[in-house]
Amino acid sequence: MQDAIDTAPLSAFEADLTERLDAGLPQTQCTKCGFSGCRPYAQAIATGRAEINQCPPGGAAGIAKLSRITARPALPLNPANGVEAPLTVAVIDEALCIGCTLCIQACPVDAIVGAAKRMHTVLGALCTGCDLCVPPCPMDCIAMIPVEPTRAWSAEDARAARQRFDARARRLAREHVETKELRLAQAIAKLEQLDAHEDPLDPEANARKARVAAAIERARERRRQQPPSTGAGVGTHEADR
Repeated sequence: MQDAIDTAPLSAFEADLTERLDAGLPQTQCTKCGFSGCRPYAQAIATGRAEINQCPPGGAAGIAKLSRITARPALPLNPANGVEAPLTVAVIDEALCIGCTLCIQACPVDAIVGAAKRMHTVLGALCTGCDLCVPPCPMDCIAMIPVEPTRAWSAEDARAARQRFDARARRLAREHVETKELRLAQAIAKLEQLDAHEDPLDPEANARKARVAAAIERARERRRQQPPSTGAGVGTHEADR
């Protein structure tokens, strides 16, 4: 699977095409296309690295939409990527759930709630049916259940899913920064502790302080070199009709 968006510069045409293709995808973020999400797949199509028939949730209608956007011939859904199927949602057997949180970590749209060692539950109205929560569950207590009454995934569903996906990306980026800040603060506190309690003439103590100081400076240098993060794939999209 391709894990991220290709960082090679895009031409103006490729960038515009990526936006229109991304807006035409269902935003379930299921990765069945072989890419880590809808936008990486859209960019792969725009740059000629993927075909338009790799999205099972979009099905034949989705392929037809991508065909119109790209002016490429419509193709049958590639069976290597899956089959077109009715919309489903994840359901957790709460009696078996051990609260491991692996499903929460896997959900691309934060549709699962719970806490460590506590029962989890899926918010059915938010679930995209991606089934990414199923493989990591060690208790095999998650099932994909057809939506009742049967309905199609809509453009409004796609917009809402994209908003939740982007919000999750921003949250994860923020938590990553906060973790780094905490570790840096702990390192600084450790250095201050060494300064306060160790003999300034002790060579071993000075060596320890030098190692901690060097680690702090490396962390600060990495922070200076990194641009501010806004979350992966965040953008504004309108569904292609």
